[in-house]
Amino acid sequence: MLKDQKKARLILADGTIFNGYSFGAQGTAIGEVVFTTGEVGYQETLTDPSFYGQLVTHTFPLIGNYGVNGEDFESDGVHFKGYIVREWCEAPSNFRMTGNLDEFLKKYNVVGIYGIDTRALTRKIREAGVMNGMITTEELDLDKAMAQIRDFAIADAVKSVSVTQRQEFPVENPRYHVALFDFGYKYNIRRWLNRLGCHVTVVPPLTTAQELKEMGVDGIMLSNGPGDPAENVEIIKNLKEIAKLGIPMFGICLGHQLMALAMGATTSKMKYGHRGGNQPVIDLERGRTYITSQNHGFAVDASTIPVQIGHVSHINANDKSCEGIRYTAFPCFTVQFHPEASSGPHDTNYLFQTFMDLIAASKEDAACR
Repeated sequence: MLKDQKKARLILADGTIFNGYSFGAQGTAIGEVVFTTGEVGYQETLTDPSFYGQLVTHTFPLIGNYGVNGEDFESDGVHFKGYIVREWCEAPSNFRMTGNLDEFLKKYNVVGIYGIDTRALTRKIREAGVMNGMITTEELDLDKAMAQIRDFAIADAVKSVSVTQRQEFPVENPRYHVALFDFGYKYNIRRWLNRLGCHVTVVPPLTTAQELKEMGVDGIMLSNGPGDPAENVEIIKNLKEIAKLGIPMFGICLGHQLMALAMGATTSKMKYGHRGGNQPVIDLERGRTYITSQNHGFAVDASTIPVQIGHVSHINANDKSCEGIRYTAFPCFTVQFHPEASSGPHDTNYLFQTFMDLIAASKEDAACR
């Protein structure tokens, strides 16, 4: 623990105050308070763009044991507002580490708090649902602070974390050319596609059907990302046109939700979401249950999926929420969880090969026409 133990507070929208100590950057951060249940992979959590606008709580009590390094990033930095842990490790040990958690948070100007009862905080969120909050190391007028907390809303989430220009990630002797839509994508999606022999072009969120046609891509990947999916009206409208191209598509997390919205389904906000690496998902087509990594606060309403378009392919074993859709009207499948999860579990990596098989079948059909 830090020797000076500068005090910090976590103030919730319902008026609850948790007193703890500061680490990382000093100051004030306001965001939506959420919790994640992963025991490892905190650096992947720190750099996941899907956490944009949030204050992230770890339920695991000791974070930072193996330090941080420059290789396990899932984006170009940290996109959430603040960090909440029970205890952080001041003296980590790992042959790959280049620094500790406190130094990392300072570098990316992330306000953190430790020394609070994260179990009590998690129970509150589970019972009351996610709510806004504030981490502060400053002396603030409580009434003004509460007004700021209540007024906070996550806005322009996808726009804030995505690219504005195409980025090329070639491989030797490419098997296929895949366009990866950046809604706040995790680098391991791109790594998996490269590993399977794909030349990957990361494209901005509003790349049009005509642009994709001109690029001559063999497949389209719809990435994860932050925020309320229904707010992305232009992207949803754009995906309706892209679906008409008949190019094989694979969607993950936000990409799953956006495609469902484009096809006429609806989404809704969950009480506290699924975040962590221990979510059981049933693959209805294989008749198997897999443990998955997840990070989302919204879900597709399965009852609203038009039957002439597709059907549910995966469900959550705990709450039966929609975890995947197989489209029958065009070559596309999407999942709510993260098969690319670099810190584990790896149970559903097979879906990337399923995507390759879908592309191969599409090219074979085209050749026979």
